[in-house]
Amino acid sequence: MASRLYPEDQKRVDEYLKSPLHQVERKPFKVWWLLAAILVAVLGLGLLARFLATLVIA
Repeated sequence: MASRLYPEDQKRVDEYLKSPLHQVERKPFKVWWLLAAILVAVLGLGLLARFLATLVIA
């Protein structure tokens, strides 16, 4: 896709993005950690709901 910026503005944007501040080395994304966190959250909330239900019903 072509840039909609003027060439001077695109040059400034490119220089800004190439600055060392924006060249942060990141760890690889780990899908399994995300799935485990979601599973723990869903199980925890489910158990909390069951516990609160026993308090209300009993």
